[in-house]
Amino acid sequence: MKNWQHRVQYYETDQMQIVHHSNYIRWFEEARTYLMDEMGFSYFQMEAEGIIVPVLSASAEYKSMVRFGETVEIEAKITEFTGVKLIIHYEVRDVDTKEIRALGETKHAFLDMEIYRPLSLKRKHKHIFELFNQMMEKE
Repeated sequence: MKNWQHRVQYYETDQMQIVHHSNYIRWFEEARTYLMDEMGFSYFQMEAEGIIVPVLSASAEYKSMVRFGETVEIEAKITEFTGVKLIIHYEVRDVDTKEIRALGETKHAFLDMEIYRPLSLKRKHKHIFELFNQMMEKE
C-alpha cells in the first residue's frame, strides 16, 4: 500500500521555518484517512453505517526537523485491532532520504453514532470487522 505524502507549507512552520509540532498530529489524521480509503472503507462509509471512530489519545516523538518546502511520507499501520478499539502507528520519513523525522501513535474506539457508546464490530458489523482483520494480516 502506498504511503501518504505531504509537502510542507509555509503556514505549517514557525519563525525558524521548522514545522510546528502540532502539525504532525494533523498529518497523522491525513495518513489515517488515506489508509481507510485504501482499505476500501472510508470515514464517509463508516459514518453512513452509524459508526464514528474518535481519537482517544495521540502521541508523537520527534526525531529530526522538517522544514518548509520538504516533502514527507507518512506510513500509517494498524498495530492493534480488537473490534472495539484500534491503535495506529505512524512513521514520518523524508521522501528523498528516507530519514525518519517522527514516530507517532493514535488510539481509537468504535462508537455507535446515535448513542455515543462503544460498539463491537464483530457483533454488529461483521463485514467491517473482517476488513480490519484482513488489513492486520497484511501488516
